[in-house]
Amino acid sequence: DHDPGGEHLDAAQFDRAWRVFEPFYRELGVDRPEPPARFHPGYDEQVDALLEARPPVFSFVFGVPSPAVMQACRARGILTVGTATSVAEAEALDAAGVDAIVATGAEAGGHRVSWLERAEDSLMGTFALVQLVADRVRAPVIAAGGIADARGVRAALTLGAQAAQIGTAFLACDESGTTDAHRAILFGPQAHRTRLTRAFTGRLARGVRNRWIETFETRQHELPPFPVTSWFVSNLRAAARAAGDTGLVSLWCGQIAPNLRHRRAAELMQALHDGLASAPRSSSAN
Repeated sequence: DHDPGGEHLDAAQFDRAWRVFEPFYRELGVDRPEPPARFHPGYDEQVDALLEARPPVFSFVFGVPSPAVMQACRARGILTVGTATSVAEAEALDAAGVDAIVATGAEAGGHRVSWLERAEDSLMGTFALVQLVADRVRAPVIAAGGIADARGVRAALTLGAQAAQIGTAFLACDESGTTDAHRAILFGPQAHRTRLTRAFTGRLARGVRNRWIETFETRQHELPPFPVTSWFVSNLRAAARAAGDTGLVSLWCGQIAPNLRHRRAAELMQALHDGLASAPRSSSAN
């Protein structure tokens, strides 16, 4: 729930962080926020709530839960799905006994969820990662990153995955909860220019290149650690959206976005179903 130095800030540290974001607060007419009791919900509290809720599946990123948490999930019949950006991470998840492993390549939109090495050093492409992971783990592999249609799903299955996870294509659908402006950008020329950046949260993530990303391209060293950056940016989000300013908000987007075709989830699902039904599945998916 935090990177080193991101759990608590003293008054001087908070002031230094504020100065990084102050010009944008002033531009949008947002007052300086008061330091919070904490910048992010505690991981342990989230896990306690999850175990109490007993969802069918616990999908997690940025690491492996403790053996006690894994055992508690098994005792409650909760399937566990961990996410890996490298072979080493996949092997660690497999050793922990997860029920499935998401192998997420650098093409994916949103956060890079690396945890054994720096995210910048764990940028293997999806289809190389899927093949390497599938040959080395016992758990089923779910391919993620750069997949938006049945063709991509079939390729993932052929390379050893048992399933595929689609993100950006669903973000582009009206039902996704993204803003109208974000969805319009996903279908426009800007989607050809994605960028990996730490500027929105303090952790590496892929989004459409915009003013915020460009501002911090050479200033990422000034950003406070996660989740402090995320907290300061979140206080600006509503004002930026109200102003219709897509230059100051995160626009998560995978590299496959220029191939998006569907604006309704039902249409996307139907296209996936029809595309997969029209071609034989690989033996690895049976």
